[in-house]
Amino acid sequence: MTILATAPIDQTAIDILSPYGEIITAPDDREDTLVSLAADAEVIVVRGVAQITETVIEAADKLKVIGRTGVGINNIDIACATARGIPVVFTPGANSRAVAEAAMAFLLALAKRVTYWDSQTKANKWNSRYHSMNDDLEGTTLGIVGFGNIGQQLARLATPFDMKIIACDPYTSPEIATELGVQMVPLDELIKRSKYISLHTVLTPETEGMINDKNLQYLQTGSYLINLSRGEAIDSLDTILEALNDGRLAGAGLDVFVPEPADISHPIFKHPNFLTAPHVASLTKNAIDTIHLWMANDIKAVLDGERPKNLVNPEVL
Repeated sequence: MTILATAPIDQTAIDILSPYGEIITAPDDREDTLVSLAADAEVIVVRGVAQITETVIEAADKLKVIGRTGVGINNIDIACATARGIPVVFTPGANSRAVAEAAMAFLLALAKRVTYWDSQTKANKWNSRYHSMNDDLEGTTLGIVGFGNIGQQLARLATPFDMKIIACDPYTSPEIATELGVQMVPLDELIKRSKYISLHTVLTPETEGMINDKNLQYLQTGSYLINLSRGEAIDSLDTILEALNDGRLAGAGLDVFVPEPADISHPIFKHPNFLTAPHVASLTKNAIDTIHLWMANDIKAVLDGERPKNLVNPEVL
């Protein structure tokens, strides 16, 4: 059996899958490369932003299962896989704590201006402390857009900071919100009321561009915006830069972009109140181990004729 990985996979997954056959890692994620390698693949492991298109799937005549290291499946043609009767497994919730911790770190770093003060001190500008101040979390409102596993974890982390927490998610049960002391509100109201906004949505036609020039006009002056979900959730970097320049945003932190790698020639990357990272919020040792463990075990289940725990398209069974 040939197992094709679109990027290097963790040793945890290698240990589980290698008894089933040879694991081949694609040298790049271009469609023509994946098509050429998919011909003999019975398993495709999708890591990163590789596009598993209809062309790739149709080229894999022997394909039995597709495994996704994560929860984002917008880069896999699920309809095509389902039509072929191919199970697609993924790992919802495996990295929730890691991403929520990263969101809290971004929030604190922006409010307390960690990178600014670091640069000021290293530049021997000690007296700059008299001309600028940090922000507070206590008593402010945190708005969480997308209240699934990650959003709920963030609410738990933020509660001890005595923040008022509101959230927007049409699919969250009222019982969960009540249990966490979170008020569910529409998106426009969340933007109006929140000093801190953190995005944790999946990518769907409804969430693409959901943060845009129109609704960011509702921001209160000196707000903060964090996006650790999908780059497509924000309509453009121009929108964020404009809000930073006119003071609606006191800071913005982005870990995800369109395209990726990010185009760092955009002027937002020179803004002093812009904090960024290369899509690493979920990349912690525990999270990566858990993601690969869950994914590999579900691939193993399919190959062994058993039902996987996390299946995107259960109708194939």
